[in-house]
Amino acid sequence: MATWFDESRLDDERALASIDLRLRTLAESGARVRRESHDAAAATAEAIARDRTASRPRAVIAAGPDSRLLRAVLEPWCPVPFVAWPGPALPGWAGSLDLVVMLAPEGSDTGSASAVAEAVRRGAQVVVACPPTSLVADHAAGRYTTILPTVTGDQLATAVVMLDYLEQVGLGPRADSESVATALDEVAMSCSPHHDLAVNPAKMLAIALADATPVVWGGSVLAARAARRVAESLRRASGRSALAGDAEHLLPLIEATRQRDVFADPFADDGGDLRPLLVVLDDGAEDPVVREQRGRLLAAAASRGARTETLTAEADTEVARYASLMLQGAYAAEYLRLGLVDD
Repeated sequence: MATWFDESRLDDERALASIDLRLRTLAESGARVRRESHDAAAATAEAIARDRTASRPRAVIAAGPDSRLLRAVLEPWCPVPFVAWPGPALPGWAGSLDLVVMLAPEGSDTGSASAVAEAVRRGAQVVVACPPTSLVADHAAGRYTTILPTVTGDQLATAVVMLDYLEQVGLGPRADSESVATALDEVAMSCSPHHDLAVNPAKMLAIALADATPVVWGGSVLAARAARRVAESLRRASGRSALAGDAEHLLPLIEATRQRDVFADPFADDGGDLRPLLVVLDDGAEDPVVREQRGRLLAAAASRGARTETLTAEADTEVARYASLMLQGAYAAEYLRLGLVDD
């Protein structure tokens, strides 16, 4: 059975109606951030007032499977040692001098519940963003525990709640939930299904990806994480390969690409050989290393005749730019899913 891409479906109301629920979920991303931040504001303020005289922790430990997102934001900034510990336990040295933070959007993960229970047992200060009536919340109960209540199950919105708290206690950078929500709203408007191909960047990216293998790269720590999430979305949507990685891992793949034959028949059956398409996630990072790596990747793509696409984000904060890039990729993945049809 052959699969081909029908771009007319991206502007067809009947076809778009078939993915309406998924598109609505993406469009409501900003609203979920606002809701979680508003609902958790009182608990955050209470926790800060209660611990105002507490000394700075010896170290911050991000526990649980969602700890890597916190690491991407906090590791370059946190004024005390920071470690992400995604397993169902804690480092052996963690104790009463340390702060354990956890994101548990669903609140039902048994490994997270085990880790937070261990933190309570050791007398650590614990801050958990999770549903207040959940398995994780039950295991987190303790004298030095703060629950930042969440309800949507959205990982990014839950992370923003935690980052708002950490910013206010001087352990993290400015997150600004409203900036994140605004960035997400702007993506939802520009990538709306009601905007046709000519003006919709997500639909145009989906068309570019239709006959290519995505190779996704982001230069900064957060852009690199967004690249991995975008590649994951594209794999789920298309059932095809989509790669993300550091420049040194992606360069050999691009450099090994055969030169494009300008005389080849674009409609000939070539056995489904998909050429790489370099997708650059640009969050405005201008570190010399980032500039150098981006230049090498673009030069390699140009030398092999491989196409490139760039997603940009210009929001006020790093987290907002990360959110914008991730959501742009998610929209493109949904439009790619919609356009792929089987004969």
